[in-house]
Amino acid sequence: MTSEQIKLMKKIQAASFALVEANEYLDTHPTCPDGLEYFRRHKEVCEKAKKEYESKYGPLTAAASAGTRKWEWVTQPFPWELCANEGSDD
Repeated sequence: MTSEQIKLMKKIQAASFALVEANEYLDTHPTCPDGLEYFRRHKEVCEKAKKEYESKYGPLTAAASAGTRKWEWVTQPFPWELCANEGSDD
């Protein structure tokens, strides 16, 4: 994986984590404007990063695979297959 690919994957992971945390908060504070804005902001970041990743490196999930000419989901390393030493300094 390239350093750009690792950086983008980490951005997706961080935004996804923030969404889960915001989801849990909003479960108990459903009308909190700050919580809603936080969720919206991180959802936008996550969706944009996923779209960029998939346009450059392929699908992040099997459901995102177009599969029109061949099943590309299995033709490249899976997104979570990072080498142990790659990107560990971030």
